[in-house]
Amino acid sequence: LSVLCLGDCQLHTSCGIQKCTTDFVSFTSHLNAALEDFDREFCKALRAYSVCTYRNSKVCRGNLVYHAAVLGIGDLMTQRNCTKDGPTSSTNPERTHDPCNYSGHTEAREHHGGEKTPPPTYLFCGLFGDPHLRTFKDHFQTCKVEGAWPLIDNNYLSVQVTNVPVVPGFSATATNKITVIFKSYQDCTDQKVYQAMTDDLPAAFVDGTTSGGDGNTRSLHIVEKVSGRYIEMHARYIGTRVLVRQLGRYLTLAISMPQELAMADGEGQELQLCVQGCPASERIDHRGRLPLPVLGKLLPWGAASRPPLGYTLETATAKCQEKMRVKDIYFHSCVFDLLTTGDANFTAAAHSALQDVEALHPSKEHWHIFPRSGGGGVGRDSEFFVTLGFPCLILVAYL
Repeated sequence: LSVLCLGDCQLHTSCGIQKCTTDFVSFTSHLNAALEDFDREFCKALRAYSVCTYRNSKVCRGNLVYHAAVLGIGDLMTQRNCTKDGPTSSTNPERTHDPCNYSGHTEAREHHGGEKTPPPTYLFCGLFGDPHLRTFKDHFQTCKVEGAWPLIDNNYLSVQVTNVPVVPGFSATATNKITVIFKSYQDCTDQKVYQAMTDDLPAAFVDGTTSGGDGNTRSLHIVEKVSGRYIEMHARYIGTRVLVRQLGRYLTLAISMPQELAMADGEGQELQLCVQGCPASERIDHRGRLPLPVLGKLLPWGAASRPPLGYTLETATAKCQEKMRVKDIYFHSCVFDLLTTGDANFTAAAHSALQDVEALHPSKEHWHIFPRSGGGGVGRDSEFFVTLGFPCLILVAYL
């Protein structure tokens, strides 16, 4: 076959045509032209070769060997009366999976080792509200983290959020900017950057595209669910989904990612909030317990005499109960945010955050996190609820 080049071909390092050709030789080397199934199997190998070259069309655009292979494949398909559509060869263990489909990685390990491996474990991380963080380890924290902070920064993905004060002069912050960087990965995608800001939630990457890599394989793409309010990013090649919403003036984020990628050892892991949580100096809560109201006295609020609260404990509780029947940590975060900010949009943020957990978190039994007794949160027996029935509720400043 004149188009084959298995020697020291001068190929661009990013072009995978030599791998395509090597696989084609592997598919056909055992075939016997004297057997009746030769044409059928040879056509399957040609179709696999054609698919492989198509996936490399972008990175191999200026490669002469690539173009020679494409022409040679067309000639051979004509000679053998091969149809363009039909089954492709899958006899080579290295080709039994789609390299741009993370679920296929497990299949490859199974075939290679001869033993089945368990399905991949997926982890969840979310950020919403004042802001509240649920880490990959299912730890729930409330933090200040004003300014820019990295949630994730590994070999595959970087996610950074920027938080700003909700009420000037106070420590309550919320997210108004999210930057997501999908790093270049093999032939599946080149680097893609997504950026959202308050009132600017685009349905495209910053370069104007809506997908990465080969558009047919859709190894990375954006789906707009609600215009200007809710988008999803699907990175099939790393088994990752990223959900971004705008509720009121602020943004929420939810991520599902395979454990082996999310928790891989590497430099800078201590700076990833989804992995390690917030630094102790940035934590508002104490072992999960949110700051509690106190009775009958004003506290030093800086220039202002008291925060502009729009809710009492009773009205905040009633508001959150409209959407959230289970009194888990998301419900308590909703109440806390209403008392802290007076912004009813934080109710929708807490409710949507729980919906994202239910959509992405793999373990249904872990969807709800409940306050632990003895200070694990703002439970019925905590000081938070002791104030019920009293007219004056002033929040403790968390500085």
